[in-house]
Order: sequence, then structure tokens, then C-alpha cells
Amino acid sequence: MQKKTNWTATFLIAFGTLFILFPLYMTVSIALKTPEEMAESLFALPTGFHLSNFTKAIELTNFFQAFKNSTVITIATVLFTLLTNSMVAYAVARNRRKKFFKGVYYYFISALFIPFPIIMLPIVQLTTALRMNNPSGLIVLYIVYGLAFNIFVYVGYIKSIPKELEEAAIVDGASIWGTFWRIIFPLLGPIHATVGVLTCLWAWNDFMLPLIILGKPEMATLPLVQFVFQGQFSTDFNLAFASYLMALSPMVILYLIAQKWVINGVTQGAVK
Repeated sequence: MQKKTNWTATFLIAFGTLFILFPLYMTVSIALKTPEEMAESLFALPTGFHLSNFTKAIELTNFFQAFKNSTVITIATVLFTLLTNSMVAYAVARNRRKKFFKGVYYYFISALFIPFPIIMLPIVQLTTALRMNNPSGLIVLYIVYGLAFNIFVYVGYIKSIPKELEEAAIVDGASIWGTFWRIIFPLLGPIHATVGVLTCLWAWNDFMLPLIILGKPEMATLPLVQFVFQGQFSTDFNLAFASYLMALSPMVILYLIAQKWVINGVTQGAVK
């Protein structure tokens, strides 16, 4: 028996696809146009590939230095987030019946509901006093701020791992530390992928924390250097969109490759 097509769902999916692809089309189109072509028609396809927009954008933003800063901060943040957040979640998940760890769990979860503007000024004052207004301090803040959501998904997934695996390892002489690194940490692969990709997207694209933390221009990340195109009375959209396209391309490629792991990991961590 042939199934009927759900036209409502098909229409909504098609509309959602266009809704997502249209901004990407506009970004690519404007990045490849000249100002004269933009004045004639904003939505039309470019008549040629004006790669000079990209070369000028690279020069104006000191693109490669900013790219290096973003790459170092993002990679360090992802690595230390996976190592530290998973350990905290393991301790909480395996001791949830104890009042202290139960309180710690809800303490972390409650942080999800605290708006960033409320704590922004104290963070600036504290990081300045501790001389953390640099990339290292920014990495520490990313790791700490990611704890709330990461603990939520990690704990949900760890609860689904049979305790018998750990008990068998302890009987064989493994310590708690060894049990975690040899048994639990490898089994957290799906959640590692989810947390890693989401943390990578956040650290790479974040604008507010680098703006208030990084104190020197040479420390600027890619989102910060986009300010160079914003004038008092006008904006050079062609160069700006060329720079935006170069900055977002690595994360678009990363997410397209890893999206199935993100969706799968979030689902398992929230449901199991």
C-alpha cells in the first residue's frame, strides 16, 4: 500500500530550508559583488567572482592573526572542556544519591537560567584583578561557563552506562581514576562529539566575552575584527560579507560533518 505524502510537513521542511539557505546565499552573493552591482540589484547573482573583496578584507582585519587566535582558543577550550567537564559529570552521576553531589548537580543546572548581562561587570572586574584579560583567561571562562549544559548531557548519558563495567574493573585491580579513563571516558564518545562540536561553535563565534576580556588588539578573535568595517556613517558591505564568509566557513563545514553526532548525542544525553 502506497503511503500518502504529508504535504504539510513537506511544505514546512521546504520553507525551513529556504529560510536557512537564503541568508547564506545573500552572504556569498554580496561577498562576490562590487558596490555598483549591489546598487543595481541586491538579490541578483554577481556577474563575476570579485576575489579582490577577500584580499582586501584579509588586509584590513589582519585575518590570519585573528584566525590563529580563534583557532588556538577554540582548540584549547574544546580539549580542556572534554577532559574536565566529563570528570565532574562522572563524579556527580555516580554519587547522585548523596546530598552534596545532588546539590552540586542542581547548582550547575541552575546556572543555565542566569542571564549573562547580570554577571558581565563582575567578570570584567575579576578577570582584570587576576590578570586574566588574555586568551588564557578567556579559555578558562569558556570551560567554566560550559559546565552547566555539559553536566546536564554528560550525567544523563553516564546514568545509562551499567555500573557492572566499573565494578568488574575495580575487581581486576583498577582504581577509580583508571576506571574512568579506561572504561568510562571511551564510552562517552557520542557525548564527547556533541559537547565538542557545540563548544567549538560557541568559542569560535562568540563575540561578547572576547570583547570584554581581551585587552589588546593583537589578541582579537575573528568576530572582534569585523568591527573594522563598521564606520560612523556607512558600512562597506562587500568587504564585510567577504570577511564574514571566511570566518564562518570552517564552522559551517564542521557542523555539516558532525551534525548527526550532535543530534544523536543530545537526544541520548537528555533521554536516557
